[in-house]
Amino acid sequence: MQTSAVQKEYDFVIVGSGLGGLACANILAMEGHSVAVLEKNHQIGGHLQVYSRDKSIYDTGVHYVGGLDEGENLYQFFKYFGILDKLKLKRLDEEFDVIRFGDGCEYAYAQGIEHFEQKLIEYFPGEAEAIRTFCAKLVEVCKKFPLYNLETAGESYLADEAVLSLNAHDYIASLTDNVRLRNVLAGSNLLYAGVKTKTPFYVHALIMKSYLNGAYKFIDGGSQIAIQLSRSLRQHGGKIFKYKKVTGANYDEKGRITEVLCDNGETFRGKEFISNVHPSVTIDIFGQERFLSVYKNRVLALEDSISTFLVHISFHDHTFEYLNYNIYQHHIDDVWGGIDYDPETWPQTYFICTPSISKKGKYADSMSIMTYMNAEETAQWAGTFSTVAEPGKRGEEYAQFKKEKEAKVIARLETVFPGISATIKSVHSASPLTFRDYIGNRNGTMYGIMKDSTSPLRTRINTRTKIPNLHLTGQNVSLHGILGVTVSAFVTCFSFIDKEKLIQKVKNA
Repeated sequence: MQTSAVQKEYDFVIVGSGLGGLACANILAMEGHSVAVLEKNHQIGGHLQVYSRDKSIYDTGVHYVGGLDEGENLYQFFKYFGILDKLKLKRLDEEFDVIRFGDGCEYAYAQGIEHFEQKLIEYFPGEAEAIRTFCAKLVEVCKKFPLYNLETAGESYLADEAVLSLNAHDYIASLTDNVRLRNVLAGSNLLYAGVKTKTPFYVHALIMKSYLNGAYKFIDGGSQIAIQLSRSLRQHGGKIFKYKKVTGANYDEKGRITEVLCDNGETFRGKEFISNVHPSVTIDIFGQERFLSVYKNRVLALEDSISTFLVHISFHDHTFEYLNYNIYQHHIDDVWGGIDYDPETWPQTYFICTPSISKKGKYADSMSIMTYMNAEETAQWAGTFSTVAEPGKRGEEYAQFKKEKEAKVIARLETVFPGISATIKSVHSASPLTFRDYIGNRNGTMYGIMKDSTSPLRTRINTRTKIPNLHLTGQNVSLHGILGVTVSAFVTCFSFIDKEKLIQKVKNA
């Protein structure tokens, strides 16, 4: 294109405006670099997106977040970005998560590691030693991840095979013969789509400990993180371009990217490029021939975590009281079993929360129910595509499929909250296809590439690629979730900014 010669060249062009892309953009812009973020959809934020139906606001991915008590890791990261005091937050109850089983028994997780430990010992007085050992292990493992503790010294966990290969299910099972306690300790494993034979204990530990360090909801939705990060970025001179779907790139003779190409013919020139898109999709965009076969084959062969079916119900006014805690409901005794579900008895395990809405007070405006769904269930419509930016139709059969699934979820919900059906005003749902189309990943995976304790380094994705000026960020680099992705953005930026100085700025924020 003729325009390329006179076009602005950015220091950094970032593909994708999910949290990883926005966090990288902010870090780099705050250090004085010129930054452009390209987003294919009309709404920025990836999993931070919200949508509204019938005047109710629904989160697509962020239902609550940890590490937000004063001085904790995410608290400091948000302070560094200058957005903490602009976020509308609601701290969850001291007993913030309830693990509930089909027999009606409930076990609460309490905020703070000491309270968590005490509460569990109240439920299982004969298991005090196992519970204390578990809590000590949580703390010990989390110490092995320097950035999680806002430290830079050493990447000890990468050299520590024992940390990476410790399996979550097996470690918990080794602590006690009490099967119910084992299931309570792993009861929130929907947070990372836990797989009994694969999920490493460090995934369980990092995520669980962050929630114990201050669990909060975002009042009126998690999209405010993206909104505040985008405002901050613009204040530092960065730019965000929507409706820019990147489909390819041009290269110089040294194999460096000179510009990316969008599907509308536009190009964006840059010195360095960061992809916040799933690694396998990144390979497709930037040209399979540009990557070493060994790398390409390894990435394309990696297994993604399962997708989800998300049901949103809105309530008639003043009919259902707001819950300032979450419920992990298991209709089967084995909390790891819901991922290999039988379609006949689905959903066997799911997450329940009521979003915090500023105008509603005592009563809930809506409820979100999140459960596992294999992408194969929606495979017959895999050839369709539908977003607000590119509306498409999936047809009547798909609508019927969703209705039937919604009815199954609500029937299950009746066993938890008898009579809830009478309070429901409307129902909406999102399938693996919705997540695939909006987030731009394979199969609508919720948490990206699955970590595997049996071969931990094979599932590790480096931020640097063999294309000299192409880097990766996002949930596949370190860990998913608000905290994991924020950490991954810093890891990506360490290629360009002195990490000691950068983390010191976070600590001093």
